[in-house]
Amino acid sequence: MTTALVTGATEGIGYELAKCFARDRHGLILVARSKEKLERAASEISASCGVHVSAIAQDLSVQDGARRLFDEVRSRQIAVDFLVNNAGVGTYGPFAQADLERELAMMRLNMISLTVLTKLFLAEMLRRGSGRILNVASTAAFQPGPLMAVYYATKAYVVSFTEALANELRGSGVTASVLCPGPTRSRFEERAGMGASRLFRLPWVMQASEVAETAYRELMRGKTTIIPGLPNKLLAFSVRLGPRKLLPSIVRRFQEPGSP
Repeated sequence: MTTALVTGATEGIGYELAKCFARDRHGLILVARSKEKLERAASEISASCGVHVSAIAQDLSVQDGARRLFDEVRSRQIAVDFLVNNAGVGTYGPFAQADLERELAMMRLNMISLTVLTKLFLAEMLRRGSGRILNVASTAAFQPGPLMAVYYATKAYVVSFTEALANELRGSGVTASVLCPGPTRSRFEERAGMGASRLFRLPWVMQASEVAETAYRELMRGKTTIIPGLPNKLLAFSVRLGPRKLLPSIVRRFQEPGSP
């Protein structure tokens, strides 16, 4: 049986992606910070899909969290065929007022742990000559984001890193894909403190299940850059056409509280 490892797997896009893999009879390793939530998610998916689901509680925002996860998977002698780096957080507010430690933890989670896990599991995939990696970014990656300056920058890193990696992996039997969802109904906006933002009041905000279905389908096809939903595709494309100096002001307008 093939196995998918999904980080940030207890809710939102990660949970829905886990269900997509289980539906197609792939075993699962679910990873998140909360052991209680993990065990509940693992039980639900295993009962509904009849596949083996392992749960590993690990905080990937701490130093060496990613390496500890890799070592735990290796100690269980589980080969990972699909790696889904979904875990991520955001912070909201002016950069000068943001808590430094919280932003550093976000950078470790959104960029460093993602890179470490990709590096470590990729080596095993290359030895086998097969495997698929899905890194979760955002349409935030395509422009600067006032009021979420560091978050937007972390997602730009994920896109650049994954697209370059995909090129390097051509012909190896391993693929790398990056998912760039737009605003999505999940608990992300609540945790980031941006529930009142105009961004999440737009008419094309997607459900996590919709995003996951598109991501899973395109991952299996080997597509490199996955942008679910036509409005999000148009947004990503339009950024390339507009004057760069206007982008921060436009993005800030959507980030601020109020009606769209």
